[in-house]
Amino acid sequence: MKLRKVTAASAVLLALSVTATACGGDKDDKGSGDGKKITIGIKFDQPGIGQKTPQGYAGFDVDVATYVAKKLGYKEDQIEWKESKSADRETMLQRGDVDFITASYSITPERQKLVDFAGPYLLAHQDVLVRADDTSIKSPADLNKARLCSVTGSTSAQNVKEKLAPKAQLQKYPTYSACLTGLQNKAIDALTTDDSILAGYASQSQFKGKFKLGGLKMTNENYGIGVKKGSDLKDKINKALEAMVSDGSWQQAVDKNFGPAGYKNESAPKIGEIKS
Repeated sequence: MKLRKVTAASAVLLALSVTATACGGDKDDKGSGDGKKITIGIKFDQPGIGQKTPQGYAGFDVDVATYVAKKLGYKEDQIEWKESKSADRETMLQRGDVDFITASYSITPERQKLVDFAGPYLLAHQDVLVRADDTSIKSPADLNKARLCSVTGSTSAQNVKEKLAPKAQLQKYPTYSACLTGLQNKAIDALTTDDSILAGYASQSQFKGKFKLGGLKMTNENYGIGVKKGSDLKDKINKALEAMVSDGSWQQAVDKNFGPAGYKNESAPKIGEIKS
């Protein structure tokens, strides 16, 4: 009889344990704000997009991610920011290093095989940044004679070699900041990536008047928020993005981060609408 009582009690404890785990132990079940923190991947070196500064983190992606996190139930002091370099983003999501990534992350068929995307939340275009006195690059074809810099793992580098300028002397650096140094020193002729990123660099006070956008609009870059494959965060983030557009916060973030460079942004894209 005693054995039956112990066994029954154990069964009750086990049931309670399983119930508690089911209610609160799923690491992927974000969005209630019950967790102590949420980890978000951003770029640390892209002015206007995502940048780590002595004062904290700034940029359009940071503002978007902060808004989304708030809608998910997290305050700013509950956000842990983690650097997400272009070549590392899929791996970070697959390993669970971050809950989601907002890092000028273009949605592509190849990436969609590895991770899921909420959005898009911004339509950018591939362009070039050149020195202000350079008039040699007026079309994508001119890049075939140029020393061109982009970042390892970015879609920009792939587009140039495969479609736009196969004869360009393409140099891949680990960060856009490194490319910018090469542009300043005349080690390269142009830096290519999304016009939103380039506008961020051009708008910095120390670079005003030194660089200019080429205005080539070579591709469409649909920025999405990356999440782990199958994550229930995708739908929650999409709802947050729709709210950000409808209440005016999206346009405010655009004006705040891109306005100084005179960047002419596209209208906010509709969720799920990918422009090729």
